[in-house]
Amino acid sequence: MSIVVTGATGHLGALIIDHLISRGISAAEITGVGRNADRLAALSATGVHTATVDYSDAASLATALAGAGADTLVLVSGSEVGQRVQQHTNVINAAKAAGVTRIVYTSAPKADTSALILAPEHKATEELIRASGIPFTILRNGWYTENYQNVVAVARQSGTYLTSAGTGRVSSASRTDYAEAVAAVLTSPGHEGKTYELSGDVAWDGTEMATALTTLLGQPVVFTSVSPEQHAGILQNAGLDEGTVGFVVALDGNIRDGLLDGTSGELATLIGRPTTPLLDGLHAA
Repeated sequence: MSIVVTGATGHLGALIIDHLISRGISAAEITGVGRNADRLAALSATGVHTATVDYSDAASLATALAGAGADTLVLVSGSEVGQRVQQHTNVINAAKAAGVTRIVYTSAPKADTSALILAPEHKATEELIRASGIPFTILRNGWYTENYQNVVAVARQSGTYLTSAGTGRVSSASRTDYAEAVAAVLTSPGHEGKTYELSGDVAWDGTEMATALTTLLGQPVVFTSVSPEQHAGILQNAGLDEGTVGFVVALDGNIRDGLLDGTSGELATLIGRPTTPLLDGLHAA
């Protein structure tokens, strides 16, 4: 097996490579591609092949995938919201030209039907993968506990966990859980053509997050629920730009509407263990 992992210089891509190796894939069978030259150099020192690519640079992708001779591509979704459809198109086209025979893609929860603010680009990418004719596995990753790292810092200073998500719940899991799922589908049979809805085993609410933060920080943290309008004003006063404010408030609205609370159990089944609990995930992050 020869595997190319995109986004290998990011957190998820690097963890995917770690889990592939821990599950018995030789480093020499893996090519990690990404933009950060220093991180690629560190990766190369482990025996993994590397190549410098940019999702927006079709030529770099074509060269890297052709040179790798890979039969499997792990397409870690890009991080530049609004640009991902074209970027993913570049990756899929390069994969097809290079003769890749399988794509594993990290998507978003219920990407084809959800009103989640992040879903449309993932839905479009899933459609592109299906249209390519390349066999695939779609892993619809839920929310990462690591997304709350900044929340920890704010709670330490303010003693509050403030959102406009109301009583909405989030079934987050640690990034390493989702990374291990990629390795699992690449090292066990029966996953071709499958789409998995992945999430943490437990959906938590704002009060439970505040409790976890209290334990983590060793100081009282109180859950404070505000309206979307109040939230937007607070974020603007904190100096966030209009686009970021709109995104954060919209995402909290998605949580309030129950779009990130699914607990299918499929992630735990794939990795063969319970997902990382909220408190443990926050501590590790």
